[in-house]
Amino acid sequence: MEIIQVDEKKQFLPLLLLADEQEDMIDRYIENSVMYVLTDHGIKAECVVTEEENGILEIKNIAVVPSFHRKGYGKALIDFLAMKYKGRYSILQVGTGDSPCTIPFYEKCGFVRTHRVKNFFIDHYDHPIYECGIQLIDMIYLQKKL
Repeated sequence: MEIIQVDEKKQFLPLLLLADEQEDMIDRYIENSVMYVLTDHGIKAECVVTEEENGILEIKNIAVVPSFHRKGYGKALIDFLAMKYKGRYSILQVGTGDSPCTIPFYEKCGFVRTHRVKNFFIDHYDHPIYECGIQLIDMIYLQKKL
């Protein structure tokens, strides 16, 4: 398994769209971000991070190829970020929908809920977003100390 930084981020658009299904939302952060791709006999996952204020590194996009879910690739990316950026940032943050599919994953990785942005998915997306059969409305932020 290898995790590499890539510069040509948009070449991974199909994978990016797994985590953020509206391309113009990806365009809001992709240029001012760092992207990592995890390979293990082929591409298995990607992660995009941005530097935020107050020592926060934010995961803007993380996706694992669906046929490789639950094999540890997402956690490997989180662990990689925590090790790589420890000492440079104090907090690793992620915003996600209030979904029983994603919140438990982040909590297992050591994140704790910090705040929510009401109606984020309704206000910023041009169509309803569903995950695990639930419409996403609020953005839930979780943080992990580095």
